[in-house]
Amino acid sequence: MIAIGGAIGTGLFLGAGRAIHQAGPSLLLMYAVAGLVVFAIMRALGELLTYRPVSGSFADYAREFLGPFAGFATGWTYWLMWVATGMAEVTAAATYVAYWWPAVPHWISALCFLALLLAANLISVRLFGEVEFWFSMVKVTAIIGMILVGLGVLTLGLSAAGRTASVGHLWRDGGFFPHGVGSSLLTLQIVMFAYLAVELVGVTAGEARDPRETLPRAINTLPWRIILFYVGALAVILCVVSWTRFQPGVSPFVAAFAAIGIPFGAGIVNFVVLTAALSSCNSGMYSTGRMLRDLAANGQGPRAFTRLTARRTPALGTAASVALMCAGVWLNYADPQGAFTYITAFATVAGVWTWGVILVCHIRYRAAVRAGRAAPAWFTAPGGAAASWCALAFLALVVVLIGADSDARVSLYGLPVWCAALAAGYPVLKRRRPAAFARRPHLAPGGVPLPDDSVPAPEAAGAGPEALPGTTIP
Repeated sequence: MIAIGGAIGTGLFLGAGRAIHQAGPSLLLMYAVAGLVVFAIMRALGELLTYRPVSGSFADYAREFLGPFAGFATGWTYWLMWVATGMAEVTAAATYVAYWWPAVPHWISALCFLALLLAANLISVRLFGEVEFWFSMVKVTAIIGMILVGLGVLTLGLSAAGRTASVGHLWRDGGFFPHGVGSSLLTLQIVMFAYLAVELVGVTAGEARDPRETLPRAINTLPWRIILFYVGALAVILCVVSWTRFQPGVSPFVAAFAAIGIPFGAGIVNFVVLTAALSSCNSGMYSTGRMLRDLAANGQGPRAFTRLTARRTPALGTAASVALMCAGVWLNYADPQGAFTYITAFATVAGVWTWGVILVCHIRYRAAVRAGRAAPAWFTAPGGAAASWCALAFLALVVVLIGADSDARVSLYGLPVWCAALAAGYPVLKRRRPAAFARRPHLAPGGVPLPDDSVPAPEAAGAGPEALPGTTIP
């Protein structure tokens, strides 16, 4: 359910409004192609996870296959991606609240949601799982219901919208590429943001009860979720309502149900998309706390972040992440109209880095297996290293397109600042704990694996940090 929740979020429910306005029906093709690339990334990650399942996996694999600095940069960049995603989600949630109460300032709604979700994450990981399960259940049930209602309007002529609903909307109103192929490609930033969080399966792998059974199932069902929840749902609403009627900043699902005219339909859908935003923000809080703890446990962050509460949650790391998410509250106060675009573009850049590292690690891992230096995984990625190279080329294209988009380009301006901060912090931490920055050894073929197939980093004198339930500290 965490995997499903990660595959349905604000990028689809709110970001698709701007993307439809920009690309028209061709947005369906963008989601399909990007979904294929994301599946290749997830299969590469799945192979790494079955080679060595660990908590905080992305940084751990970077430390092993690319070196200590790559692990350091990946861990902190992935953490920043989730902080930015949390900002985007509370921004979207505030937008949805304005549907019912337009007089309530966006920043007040955003601040209230942050406080409530922080409380849920600090109580226990079980409560996080329960909250995320029900958030995901609402989203899945609602999208299936939206598709069925849309098909009813399209085939049976239900409601007044049935008189104009037609599959012909996909090519009649200006064509499939109404603004040209170039304009459609520029939507890939929004599309890729919509797919951020599917890799959360990797972060939760260390706390899964039976990863050998659940991880392959979660990853292999990803294409069907993409076809149904993204391409299928958007195709239905674009057939029911012409793409020319959708506007940026308005959820296309809410707009479609308002056009259908079902009593309270738009309000119900608005509630659903609100839960989608809160679900993703909830996942972000879960992820950031554990990423900070992973960095601290490996000597690559403040030692205080390794502490657990009596309820076994990394409360300090989660709280520190939420404190930075409050910058999104300020942005909603300063520029409520442009906040969502700025934040999602920055989150996409950070996410592309993480996905790129996963692919490069997979390529290096395959080379190590061929050379007999690493144990082979039992869940292998189709296409091997060649598929990972193709996915890397696609991610490079996305970064180029972000730079070409005048609205999204602002996200690249902060990149040199972030790189400078990483470059400055790395030698300081390395001097304090040089053993923590040693290259991680491979899990040798035929060797006796350590518990959970993880290799602990050298610790300084004294006891190491206490592990989260069901995990080892990589």
